[in-house]
Amino acid sequence: MTTKHPAMHPIVPRERLDFQLDHADIPKYWFGGDPFKTRLFDAMSIIFPPGEKFFMTCVRDFRDQISDRQLLDEIKGFNRQEAQHSMVHNQYNERLRQQGIDVDRLTKWLDDLLFTNYRGRFSRGYTLAITCALEHFTSIGAHTLFDQRDIMKEADPRVRAMYAWHAIEEVEHKGVAYDVMEDYAKVGYAKRIAAMLHTTVMFPLTIHYFCDQMLKMDGFSWWERRKMHAKGMWWLLKPSGLLAPLVRHYFPYYRVGFHPWQETEQPGYDQWLSAFSVNRDPVEASELMRAALVR
Repeated sequence: MTTKHPAMHPIVPRERLDFQLDHADIPKYWFGGDPFKTRLFDAMSIIFPPGEKFFMTCVRDFRDQISDRQLLDEIKGFNRQEAQHSMVHNQYNERLRQQGIDVDRLTKWLDDLLFTNYRGRFSRGYTLAITCALEHFTSIGAHTLFDQRDIMKEADPRVRAMYAWHAIEEVEHKGVAYDVMEDYAKVGYAKRIAAMLHTTVMFPLTIHYFCDQMLKMDGFSWWERRKMHAKGMWWLLKPSGLLAPLVRHYFPYYRVGFHPWQETEQPGYDQWLSAFSVNRDPVEASELMRAALVR
């Protein structure tokens, strides 16, 4: 069986990259000195390692049914990229531990949700559909991170580079889990959409719960955190806010016959790839990509 929507980009695992995350001069609140913006992105860093383990496990459930050599190679590349994402985010998360953040408690909470609750209660097809919905969110993230607004211009360039690299590689493997779901798990439209609706509630609530918990660990009071969240939600949801570019790329998932590779607009991808090919330096690639996009 071969996919009806061939990938636009090859899956290239990029290993042993140096984001300089061990440098002591990275500020605690690296996003323009703003605790809310920083901890919102830090929440995603904590979420990624358990989430990526969940993705790989849900795809692996159907591995023995797959004979198509191309898809097997893509799954191998998918697994290698996701493993590298987990490794780099775990390195970053060690910084959070040093700041007094109880990373292990938050990670255990998510592990219990994904592996005990979801995989204990739901079918393997449905958990793969949740994986595909989450992969849709991560793959369309490039639309908000890479545009002329330069939304992360106030961020530390090393942390910014980590998120840029992650977003670029999500674009490369965005169709892998979906092909397994369609061709082997045989998930129908109703189940796929139910999983997306589920994920649309679960994913942002988890991010905001983690963000709030980290701000609490930082010593901010309940009332201080409510003011931060109110201001932060406007930054996220206003017409020119962080999430505005995602809206039109989110809804195509609800179409009958949707496939991730129907999304052909890949902001920042060519610029990042060209810049990275020079010295294989992800921080340099991120900065050169930004310069190319905002000029």
